[in-house]
Amino acid sequence: MIYALVGDVGGTNARLALCTVATGEIIQAKTYAALEFESLEAAIREYLKEQEVRVQDACIAIACPVSEDWVAMTNHSWAFSIKVMKANLGLKHLEVINDFTAVSMAIPMLSQDDVLQFGGGSAQKDKPIAVYGAGTGLGVAHLVHVSQRWVSLPGEGGHVDFAPNSEEEDLILAVLRAEMGHVSAERVLSGPGLVNLYRAIVKLDNRLPEPLEPQDVTTRALANSCIDCRRVLALFCVIMGRFGGNLALNLGAFGGVYIAGGIVPRFMAFFKTSGFRAAFEDKGRFKDYVHDIPVFMITHSQPGLLGAGAHLRQALGMHL
Repeated sequence: MIYALVGDVGGTNARLALCTVATGEIIQAKTYAALEFESLEAAIREYLKEQEVRVQDACIAIACPVSEDWVAMTNHSWAFSIKVMKANLGLKHLEVINDFTAVSMAIPMLSQDDVLQFGGGSAQKDKPIAVYGAGTGLGVAHLVHVSQRWVSLPGEGGHVDFAPNSEEEDLILAVLRAEMGHVSAERVLSGPGLVNLYRAIVKLDNRLPEPLEPQDVTTRALANSCIDCRRVLALFCVIMGRFGGNLALNLGAFGGVYIAGGIVPRFMAFFKTSGFRAAFEDKGRFKDYVHDIPVFMITHSQPGLLGAGAHLRQALGMHL
């Protein structure tokens, strides 16, 4: 059996695993605390030593822009040359990609058991796909099928303008604009975004906001112990729907719109009964256009590793 190394590296943890090259199966996944190692290369060496395996090919998904040979993480001190690390590890092939590129590349590998559907019809085979996810920030990517290959189209879609579409959202935008100037979608669709929404709602009622953390907002909302937090969570779901509908329009995402990221799975029951889908379809004259486009929540435990493996296998000449 031939294995490749795959990784999903963030500011806090580095998740490493082996990918079965023939099938794409991810095995022996292990998470390392990034602060325990002086470099990513050191963490990889430790993992390969523990697994007692040699690999020739690797793909690392990492939470920062990747455009040239030098990679410097945004939220961690790790920085490295791709060429140097490839040589040091004795690799024949090393791909380093953005973490959301990996999430998008996981989508062709997902089964029905790896997703939950929220409205719409069936995904159309080989049609464009949109994927977005709210976590520490708001990640966005698209996926298109070209000449028997999947091509990820990464970008910084989370930083487009927040586009309100109700009187309440207009008022919230005014509060946030006064605080921070430009208000991107990420300023409301993220962990910090939950706090921003909470602060704006309370200020609009001429009250003083509490110094809450994102987890405080969701915990209070789900416990029904704070009406402000309950409103925030409901509004968050609606804005998620509007934003997802915008992505569907941008590229005609009849292959489906996929939600990733760490926030929404924490309140799945609330999300299911929210105004998400109605807001997704609230596109005026183009309501019918988006009506049948399905939305899927990714429930696979390691989409970053799965997508890193898929990207690498395709780079090695395989069809997904």
